[in-house]
Amino acid sequence: MIYQGENLHVDFIEEGIAELQFDAPGSVNKFDEKTLNQFSEALDALSQNKELKGVIMTSSKSTFIVGADITEFLTLFSDLDKTRTWVHKASRVFDKMEDLQVPSVAAVSGFALGGGCEAILSCDYRVVDETAMIGLPEVKLGLIPGFGGTVRLPRVIGPDNALEAITTGANHKPEKALSLGLVDAIVAGDKLKAAALSMLKDAIAGELDWKSKRQPKLEPLKANDTERLMTFSTAKGLVAAKAGKHYPAPHAAVEVVERGAGEARNEALNIENELFVKLTQTDACRAMVGIFLADQMVKGKSKKSAKSATKEIKRAGVLGAGIMGGGIAYQSAVKGVPVVMKDIKQDALDLGLNEAAKILGKGVERGKVKPAKVAETLNNIVPTLHNNELENVDIIVEAVVENPKVKGAVLAEIEGVVAKDAIITSNTSTISIDRLAENLKDPSRFCGMHFFNPVHKMPLVEVIRGKHTSDETVAAVVAYALKMGKTPIVVNDCPGFLVNRVLFPYFAGFSKLLDDGVNFPQIDKVMEKQFGWPMGPAYLSDVVGIDTSDHATHVMAEGFPSRMPRDENGAIAQLAAAERYGQKNGKGFYEYSTDKRGRPQKVVNDDVYDIIGKKDKEADADEIIARCMVPMVNEIVRCYEDGIIGSAEEADIALLYGIGFPPFRGGAFRYLETLGLKKFVELADKYAHLGEIYQVTDGLRAKAEAGESYFKS
Repeated sequence: MIYQGENLHVDFIEEGIAELQFDAPGSVNKFDEKTLNQFSEALDALSQNKELKGVIMTSSKSTFIVGADITEFLTLFSDLDKTRTWVHKASRVFDKMEDLQVPSVAAVSGFALGGGCEAILSCDYRVVDETAMIGLPEVKLGLIPGFGGTVRLPRVIGPDNALEAITTGANHKPEKALSLGLVDAIVAGDKLKAAALSMLKDAIAGELDWKSKRQPKLEPLKANDTERLMTFSTAKGLVAAKAGKHYPAPHAAVEVVERGAGEARNEALNIENELFVKLTQTDACRAMVGIFLADQMVKGKSKKSAKSATKEIKRAGVLGAGIMGGGIAYQSAVKGVPVVMKDIKQDALDLGLNEAAKILGKGVERGKVKPAKVAETLNNIVPTLHNNELENVDIIVEAVVENPKVKGAVLAEIEGVVAKDAIITSNTSTISIDRLAENLKDPSRFCGMHFFNPVHKMPLVEVIRGKHTSDETVAAVVAYALKMGKTPIVVNDCPGFLVNRVLFPYFAGFSKLLDDGVNFPQIDKVMEKQFGWPMGPAYLSDVVGIDTSDHATHVMAEGFPSRMPRDENGAIAQLAAAERYGQKNGKGFYEYSTDKRGRPQKVVNDDVYDIIGKKDKEADADEIIARCMVPMVNEIVRCYEDGIIGSAEEADIALLYGIGFPPFRGGAFRYLETLGLKKFVELADKYAHLGEIYQVTDGLRAKAEAGESYFKS
């Protein structure tokens, strides 16, 4: 044995040929601090071995290396000096691999991402099987590669391709990786090690010039000044257009490759170290690393709940076949769970089927869906006007009109149709689950299953537990949501549940700005361009539907009369009364049409001001942000304190996946903590006179004074 560590080992497998195998305890290999130290020690042992002729790098797992251990990041990055020392030391470990005085070949199966990709880039040759997936996704964490990826990848596949890969964080399948020159061969999985050994032996025998292949990675980038100018000018333009100003990592990626282009490996690596460390101190990095960790926590919690399910969902039923019902039916069918879609009108069934066909058709156009999948999915949807088709389903998702009386009648009727152990759920967006449960004889098998529109795009499903809902029901619904490819988050019942409950105070803050005469296009511009929402509050209201929002104000006012009273004279109520419902009928705050090329466009026509009154006051951007966001943050804190949501992490993921909270801000709780609890309390107190939605809770005030965090780690 040349080297034996807990996470990797090295030994000769043939005369002069050593296998360096990553073999960490657990299901995956990753570069945590311990693994990096052992990697360094193993390479020292190899460099000193006089019998060594070549090295093959392998993994004992079905997946090669998934990347760095991100759970260490937030703690590590809090200490600037430690971060600087760590990244400099860690990145030089990969130099040791590249500097071995013998050829090396990586044999890759499954994911080789982040540090895993950088490890194989430090080898001379790379052989992969059909399952391989290779990439540098660090930009999705607000970072750039930190183990030499920005130095080696441009010298292996060229700066244009490398910049596209690094700035987008895209993963590459074997064929794409081969076409780029990122890998040298693709073989069947059972021939992977043999093929890598054969290539290594050819290099040892001198049939492959491994020294010439390695040399470009040690030198400045081979490109003249004109080529560099074109490459980096184009890259800067693309990054500016796609990433904007809120995401510093893609911009830093272009900078690090450009600055390092004229340098040999060591100096180029110093530049990478410098910019990597700089990014670790940004709010965007902390937020996006926080999102990753929160997402892992949510997924782990969901999988644990699903494993406890005693009922498997093999066939589903959807009641109500409009856009929403059709979207739910499609999502179930496309993921392999057949669904019966029931409505009382044939034209509604046609609309639901058309919705599914339209989604599939777009997938075919983009080359993401094969025609066979279209037929399979549509065959999995059975439209019907009759209840008897629902007798053998395992779960019902009710998606009829958002009216408690209508929903109650439909739920009571369907309980008498389905099997005694069938689960019944409602896709209500605001109505209390306990209130709806009053219509059922067995409320233990009933809960909310709130999807977000458009269903096929929005990842979140709120699973709403009522006071009578059984644990078995929740577990089965969570498992079904996972089968549908969704991220389920379990919340307790209240009007609006979690997402809509915190969204309406945000809309209320927007309405108060309108009442003060602030122009809604300016509000939208500030909330989109400066805060980072995909849509400002006026535009979002139009997309949700002014009539839907107006109806929900009744529900929220009934649930929280002092904090969310209905404003009969507010803009939403006035637009609803004027039948300006938003995008669904072409006019709301904005008016919607298509331009000469058929592209959708929205414009402001002055007739909207005839309804809501003239709004021409300009407001300070910071004031607009504060008056919209303070109510949302206050409400999510109340949800946490009321036990509606179990953790700050789940709350942040819910807002990210449900309403598109800006990822670079990390969610409402991460935004609160980035501002600082004390600073937020001071900000909210400044506007406390505007009403209860601006007034912080005693619990938040106490946490601010004690310097505590809402995050558990």
